[in-house]
Amino acid sequence: MSRPVASLALQHLQVLDLTRVRAGPTCCRVLADFGADVIKIEAPPGVDPNENILGERSSYDNQNLHRNKRSLTLNLKQEAGLALFMKLVATADIVVENFRPDVKDRLGIGYEALAARNPRIILASISGFGQDGPYRKRAGFDQIAQGMGGFMSITGKLGDGPMRAGIALADSSAGLYAALGILVALAEREHSGRGQWVHTSLLEAQIALCDFQAALYLVDGKVPQKAGNDHPYATPMGTVPVADGFINIGVGGDGQWRAFCAAIERPELADHPDYATQPLRQQHRAALMDLLNGIFKTKSGAEWIERMERAGVPSGPIYAMDEVFADPQVRHLGIAQKVSDGRPDIRLVGQPVTLSRTPASLVTPIPEAGEHTDEILREAGLDEAQIAALRAKKVV
Repeated sequence: MSRPVASLALQHLQVLDLTRVRAGPTCCRVLADFGADVIKIEAPPGVDPNENILGERSSYDNQNLHRNKRSLTLNLKQEAGLALFMKLVATADIVVENFRPDVKDRLGIGYEALAARNPRIILASISGFGQDGPYRKRAGFDQIAQGMGGFMSITGKLGDGPMRAGIALADSSAGLYAALGILVALAEREHSGRGQWVHTSLLEAQIALCDFQAALYLVDGKVPQKAGNDHPYATPMGTVPVADGFINIGVGGDGQWRAFCAAIERPELADHPDYATQPLRQQHRAALMDLLNGIFKTKSGAEWIERMERAGVPSGPIYAMDEVFADPQVRHLGIAQKVSDGRPDIRLVGQPVTLSRTPASLVTPIPEAGEHTDEILREAGLDEAQIAALRAKKVV
């Protein structure tokens, strides 16, 4: 039986997905949505005490993370299970894992072992803190990385305590960086014919996401501070209260500042001695924002956004999630995509990048555990008697 293919872009690749929770599955989701044959390898029922860590298998989170994949149950703690895994490695392109670094070595599936079986294999490893170093064996969770990576120290209002992001920022970004590393390794393999070991961590990914705030310290030696909803180094750029809630505004330079002053019908502010340049506006930010807050409270958000748009000044509403997906531009982009799982109206979050000839798509929901075990084993050359024997021994 031919498998549904989400895209032609990566349909020539096979991925053995040993990951769980979020970072690793995020990486494999990218590959699956662009057509790779991602085989989700999971322990047979009852073997893994944490098998439902993200809730029921059909939950929104699992559906979003594991669409477009096939499922093979395999007990890697049994010798026969490990041998079967290595048989699959021989013809696969990529293995992705997010065990603690010592686990794969203990199982005998580190990069050197995989490469000995298949020199073209690419192993992608995602950990909490890195593959070596003093923290290599520590368990890593997203919020821990947000704290240690500096993000929580620069998020929230000045004077308040640390604040996490409302999403799994370190997890998701580590998964995306791993996918990027895999694609680079695939491109290099076209020349060398050899695979390599790609690895990242939640901690590294979170530090990288801090970007210019991290660079401020590394280059200038300054420790960045919280700025709440204001941009840390540009004013006025942040949230302002309006008659019916809040909106975002963004004034990026002196030209936009002048257009902005005209749009709010306060042209005299353009050359005000406290606000005429960006450094002055930053120096007097508190007074300027107090002034602007009073002005913006006089009209609705829609009125102000229309004025800003006419003036060429960036602005936008601040949506709850239902409003996000009701927005006409979001609907036009089609990032909410349907996938059939017996509920015709289920929608998931699609890939946020479009390829003109080989776009990603959603074709299948999360598979049942072991749904494709027999199919995958037959593809690997096993006959029905061999598959039955593996089941009897609870290897699969």
